[in-house]
Amino acid sequence: MESRTTELEIKVALQEDLLDALNLALVHQQQQIDLLQEQLRHLYRMQQASNQDGESGSLRDDIPPHY
Repeated sequence: MESRTTELEIKVALQEDLLDALNLALVHQQQQIDLLQEQLRHLYRMQQASNQDGESGSLRDDIPPHY
């Protein structure tokens, strides 16, 4: 009976370690997502500002000089 209890305690301890590691990975991923979203918002604001200044919205709209 005691060995069974010890095995269960070991399994619980390993699961707790795994859960902590997964939680830490999730926190890092969320921080990266937040950073990427902020960068995307910044690029969107820059594009909106350039469109309001009369510049073209895309490089595809610009005609190369050799045409």
